[in-house]
Amino acid sequence: MNAAKMAQPLGCGVGDLARVEGIVLQAGTSFAAGMRVLPEERRFGMYAVYAFCRIVDDIADGDAAPSRPGAEGEADRVAQLDAWRARVARLFAEPEAGVAEDSLDRVLRATIRRFDLRQADFEAIIDGMAMDACGPVVAPDEATLDLYCDRVASAVGRLSVRVFGDASEMADKVAFHLGRALQLTNILRDIEEDARLGRLYLPRELLTRYDVPLEPRKALTAPGLAGVATVLAFRADDHFRQAFVAMAKCDRRAMIPARMMGGSYAAILKALRQRGWADIARPIRVGKFRKIAGMARAFVA
Repeated sequence: MNAAKMAQPLGCGVGDLARVEGIVLQAGTSFAAGMRVLPEERRFGMYAVYAFCRIVDDIADGDAAPSRPGAEGEADRVAQLDAWRARVARLFAEPEAGVAEDSLDRVLRATIRRFDLRQADFEAIIDGMAMDACGPVVAPDEATLDLYCDRVASAVGRLSVRVFGDASEMADKVAFHLGRALQLTNILRDIEEDARLGRLYLPRELLTRYDVPLEPRKALTAPGLAGVATVLAFRADDHFRQAFVAMAKCDRRAMIPARMMGGSYAAILKALRQRGWADIARPIRVGKFRKIAGMARAFVA
């Protein structure tokens, strides 16, 4: 590897880095601010992880182009995710880049090697996307919902904390709780939107307890929906609290992006609770000041 290439973050070429960064910028992710505070090498490592997550998420949602001309539906989404599973396995099995690989493969491999990322976490994310790809998730039981949150959110956190600079067991605990807090907040924010897509991520046991129908659209107008949402909001709040407790026992600098993301999402949860659950179709507004205040509180938690 020549000196010019080695001077680039992760030892990757300028073009590869730019293309991976472009995936992140095009997605317009709310996590971009958390990535920007990272040193350059860690920032591009996170870009690679996020780009991977973005692509497999698009596949699960049916937003990616079919892998074969004319291919449609669940079978093709599963095939594309299986292809990514094999692709990840190659990144871990082969020490050097192959001639047929693209920019994301090369930057991902460099990120995996630099930050000692684990194959099981990438596979867990793909497994989570497969849960969506194999038909809409509707009223999962508690164990299935928790598994889903672990795969689509906490597994991303386990990769992220290592790129941030802390590979300790306590950092994995941050990922466990913060991932669940973020995902439960997303579920509560998107109840109405998900129902229009035939999805209902609220747990079956709570729906039954509060006499809420297990059908997405019918659940929206059920009086007991407010009770279900209130319980889940308390759970999310507790996960935020435990995540911040665990962060205090981790490398402080490495946890800066995690605190920023946690504080920003905690502000969203607070806004949801203040709006209430009687009119879940009414969008919430989380202004810049409220987000900054949320992040500030996260740094003193």
